[in-house]
Order: sequence, then structure tokens, then C-alpha cells
Amino acid sequence: MPHENNKNRKVMKKTLTLLVCLFISGQLVQAENLTGKVNPFIGTTTLWSPADLGYTRTETKRAWGAESFPGSALPNAMVQLTPVTMYPSGSGYQYEDHQIYGFAHTCKGHWNLLHLPIMPATGRFYPDNFCSWFSHANESAHPGYYQVYLDRYHVNAELTSTLRCGFHRYTFRADDEKRLIVDITRSNNRPRTWKIEKSGANTFQGFQDGEGRIYFYAVANHDVSEVSIQKDFRHQIAVVDFLNNKGSRALELKIGFSFVSIANAKQNLEAEMLGKSFEQVRQEADNIWNKQLGHIQVEGGTQKQQTMFYSTLYRAFLWPALRSDVNGEYTDEQGRVCKADFRYYTNPSFWDTYRNKLILLGMINPDVATDIIKSIIDKGEKAGGYMPTFFHGDHASTFVAGLWLRGIKGFDLQRAYKLLLKNATVPGRGGRPWLEEYLKQGWIAEKDTTNVPTWDEYKASVTKTQEYAYDDYATALIARELKDKKNYQLLMQHSQNYKNLFDASTGFWRGRIADGSWIKDFDPWYPYYAYMYREADAWNSLFFAPHDPEGMVALYPSKKAVELKLDSLFTQPNHGYEAWNLTGFLGTYCHGNQPGHSIPYTYYFADKQEKAQVVIDSLLNHYYGMGEEGLAYAGMDDAGEMSSWYVLNAIGIYTYSPADPQYIVTVPLFNKVRFTLGTTGNTFTIRREGSGRKISQITVGGKPLKGWFVPHAQLAKGAEMLIKTE
Repeated sequence: MPHENNKNRKVMKKTLTLLVCLFISGQLVQAENLTGKVNPFIGTTTLWSPADLGYTRTETKRAWGAESFPGSALPNAMVQLTPVTMYPSGSGYQYEDHQIYGFAHTCKGHWNLLHLPIMPATGRFYPDNFCSWFSHANESAHPGYYQVYLDRYHVNAELTSTLRCGFHRYTFRADDEKRLIVDITRSNNRPRTWKIEKSGANTFQGFQDGEGRIYFYAVANHDVSEVSIQKDFRHQIAVVDFLNNKGSRALELKIGFSFVSIANAKQNLEAEMLGKSFEQVRQEADNIWNKQLGHIQVEGGTQKQQTMFYSTLYRAFLWPALRSDVNGEYTDEQGRVCKADFRYYTNPSFWDTYRNKLILLGMINPDVATDIIKSIIDKGEKAGGYMPTFFHGDHASTFVAGLWLRGIKGFDLQRAYKLLLKNATVPGRGGRPWLEEYLKQGWIAEKDTTNVPTWDEYKASVTKTQEYAYDDYATALIARELKDKKNYQLLMQHSQNYKNLFDASTGFWRGRIADGSWIKDFDPWYPYYAYMYREADAWNSLFFAPHDPEGMVALYPSKKAVELKLDSLFTQPNHGYEAWNLTGFLGTYCHGNQPGHSIPYTYYFADKQEKAQVVIDSLLNHYYGMGEEGLAYAGMDDAGEMSSWYVLNAIGIYTYSPADPQYIVTVPLFNKVRFTLGTTGNTFTIRREGSGRKISQITVGGKPLKGWFVPHAQLAKGAEMLIKTE
């Protein structure tokens, strides 16, 4: 690449050399042992060094890590039972911390949740001082299991879980009294209302507010003597004491949860866990995860690559979270208790995961994906008639279209379309922000100002305009399916709006003020949280039109100009601006946040696939497993998006335009991949031939593939895709 600095040239060369050497000696991953290849600590560390971050830290707060948790959870469960080392924080757990405040029961990784933290204790403690220090040498994690030794209390803590229940096992020293601290007034959501009380000989129950009221019903294997409240001027806690509380028998606590009622929490516990031993629940969790991970089996690669692959595949299936009970009841958008014949889930993190993870979810767990769509339809119909949005945009359209066109049709498309069409065409509260001016002029204006600090919040006008255009395209695909010709044509016209903020004089997408003139205070390296760009700079907002890559490339004078622009992005060093949610730079490209994740594939449309692969290889091999411990991501996992990016590129297919039922083909890390779809049960195979990174030929079912995109329908039949490289 022209103008490539020595550091990046060496990194890319090292990547290619390493890959060639390692691909020669492959080994088969056995399906029955896949959970052993998952390291739940991957994604829990923070980046610290300037080389990893891409800038020198001056702020006292930590930059974003992947914000992942190491605790116990099943796929898309209600309960995520995990240690808390810090409030408030993304997942509540930071690997570099040395103290634990308790074990919470809900977690996403977005500075929320962490319901009902519980801590085993003995001896003296205080409401504002009861945390325990710990060592990673006495800590372990496995899918569906977490263990740590609490040095302050000399307690070995073990956790496992089912869909709606948590199981704690605490082994005390025989002469120590067994007590539990329930941090009932604390979570990441700062609960204002709560209740906890003894309810039976060996049970206690209650609720805690904070992003929904969660009810709990807990059963111990020791009789409860009392539940008391202790408080000082800083904090208050609940303390559960037990009769005959000394001896070598471990304290076991089974807790059922519900977002409906205590009675439902009890019913969930009775249905899922009450009659089972700790070992039985743990083994069932392991079996569930082995089945889940077994949908994709790989041969070849290094042990590190296989561990990273299955660890990221594991991470991709932790969110959205279940919110309905075993009896089908859930609390709806209007606060009413309803009963449905589908499982009710939280909203997906649409801005993050529409790019890849939600399609991967549908490929493996179409039943879950279908119920998530039924859930968002239910919410939309009860909340103003708009399909739920997330963060600053829309994107449910991509999820709905992407699943339906892949043959996942177990939901009412007409009901979904009615909501999505309103999102795209009717301004109003609950729909797309700033939609009125987008519809009127084809773009969103930004405030005319100067010297905007990185952290200020404005419209993120460029990002919204680009992404609304793609959402319009996705909704148009649904309109076409439903033969709504008029709105199909309108939405396809709107899908070209991404061009309206392209500044040909600079080659960047750039903000305009209300009179149509370009924002003059323009530095393409300066990052913003929400001025012109959402969590990005101009460089990382390049080339976003997944539905129209040829039209996007045609905005430039030539394909060569596009190639040179990309070369500059991936080779010029960034200017060192500090933004705590932009980390992990390859040149100026930031892999640590989502906006630019489709940019590397633009090389394909400039006839330089091999350059895209050099970038992808570097990201796969150097931007996952970063940091001193080799446990960090380049940035925040965002409910599985970063993980899914790795999974799909590692096996050789990526959801470049997730609304379309096709995948752009890349060179897989592994010699052979067997992918069993949840929709049909068919297994398609991806095989790599050759050790190069330039694709010379792609065949599907023995027939040459035209272009770079493989249709989902061809893979779904169980075909073999052969990727020949040179």
C-alpha cells in the first residue's frame, strides 16, 4: 500500500506470515468439548497502553473495554449471574480490579442492570464496607459456571444458572458463621424502591426496582433465622442470618426471578431448578452451551484462534435477554401483565447488532430470533405505533427483512411492516429522531458552531442520514415482499439520501448546516460522540452504503481514488485525539467502535479484494486478545457485535448488507467449517484451498460463484463453498 508506515507494514506482514505457517498444521475441533474452548474472561479487560488505545490517556476514567462479564448465563437468558467489581460500570466486572462487591443477577454490558447483588460474609462487616479482595489465581470461569475465592471471608463462591434462576454455592470454613449480604439498595440503575423479607423456614423474597421491577424468591439449604436491615449514613444493606449456621456443609441458595411477580419467581424456580443439585444444573448448562456452539465446527487454525473463535461465538448469544416466565406471562410496554404463546425478550441493541449479530442469531436460533421480533411488534403496537428504536437510530427494519428473506417467517410480516413504515415516513415521538427534516430535504442538518468538544451531544446528523437511508432500503425490501409498490418506490428513492452529505471536494461525508452549506469547522480526524458523527470521526464514517456499494464508489473520480482513500485510512496514523469510546486503531481506522466495521470490504468494489483481506487478517489476529493479559478486545463488545464480526469473518462469510439474504465471501481462518443452520438442520461447508489471501475462485456446490456474494439460499441447501486462494 502506498504511504504505509513501517509499523503497520510489519504488522500486516507478520499477520500474513503467521497465517501461512499456522494454516499448514490444523487440528479438528471436537463438538463434544467446545465449551472447553471458551474463555469467559476474554473481553473483560481494559486497554491501557497508547499503542493499544491509539492515543495517550489523560482522563482519569478508564477507556472502554469490551465490557463483558465472566459469570454464568445460558443463551438469551433472563439471569446473568456474575461478579461485580465496580459500580457503575459496563458489565460490573473489570479484570484489573481486585475486589468483589457481590454477585448480581442481570447484566448486559451497558452501564445498567446488575439486579440484586448478593455477597456471602462472616464475622464483622459494615454497610459501607463489606467487599472482599480476590486473586485471579483463585478464580475460574466456564460457560454456565463461575468460581472465585473471597479472601476476606475465606469463602469459595461458585455460581451456575438456568434461564430464570441463579444457583449460589458458598463453602465456608467449618468454624465460621454463614451470612448473606443482599445489597438490596444498589445496582447500576440506583433503585429507589425495594422490599426483602423472610417468607418461610428457609426462604426469603422481595423485589428491586431498576430498569424494570425484578421479583425474587430464594430458597436456602439452611433455615433462615431473620432478614434484617443494616444502615449507616452512607448505605444500607439487608443481611440474611441462618440457624445452625456453622459446619462444613456448604450454603446453597437457589433464587427464581420474574419481572411479573413473586409468585411467578417461585414458579420459575420450581420449574427450572428446585429439585436439582448444583452439579446437575451446571452440567445442564454445559450441555446447552455445547449444543449451541456445535452449530459451527472448525478444523485448522491455532489453539489461540480456536479459543478466540468459540469465545466470541459464546459472547454472541448472551443478549437480548428473556423477560417472560415459564407460564408465558410478562409485563408489557404499558406496565400490564400479559400472557403470550411466545417468549418475550428485551429489545436488541439495534445500532450495534443489526450489522451482524442479529442475523447470526437467526441462522442458529431462529426460534429465539422470531420471538424477539414478536416481542418488538408487541412493544411497537402498544407504544405509539412505532417499531422500537435503539440509541439514536432505527435498524429493526434490517433485522426483520434479513430474517424474512432468509426464510425465517414465523412472525406476522404485515404487522411488522406497518410499524416500520411509520418509522420511515411519519415523524413523531417514538420514531426516528429528526425525521421531518430528513423527509423534507433528504438529509439532517447540524448545528452551526465551532470548537465542539468530543463529548457534546448534538444530532449526529451525518451518521443518521447515512443509516436512515439504509433503513429505508431494508424497509423497501419488505414493501416489495408485500407488493406495496408505491411505498417500495418511495423508500428506494429515500435510500439514495446517503449521497446528499457526500462532499466531493474532500472525499468525506460531511455535515451541513440548515442553509445547506458545509460545516466549516471540519477536521476529519476529530472524534465526536454526537456531532455530525455518532461515536466516530469523518474517516470512520466513510463508505457506508451497504445497499449500494457501486453507487457509493461512483461518487469518487475512479476506483483508484477509492483505493487510495482506503489506503490512507488504514495506513496513516490517527492524530492521537482522546475519546474513551474510540480505541484500537489500525492507521486511522478504529475497530473499537461499530460505525466503520463495514469499511474494509469497500476494497472489493475497487477490485482489490486482497487488500481487504490484509486488513481483515490484521483485525482478526491483533485486535482480539489484546492487552497485557491477552484478554481485551479493541473496544466495546456492544451486546455481541464485536464478537459476531470476528465469528463471521473467521469462517469466511460476512453480513455486509444484513438486510439482503447473502454474504460477502472472505478468506476464512480455518481450513474447513461446518455450519448447521437452525432453520433447516442442513449443514453447509466452507472449505479453504491454498494458503494465500487473494481469492482466485469461489465455487458453491461445484459451480463458480459470480461476484463476491454467496446467496443464503445456496448455503441453506447444504452446499459446499470452496474458496481457492493464491
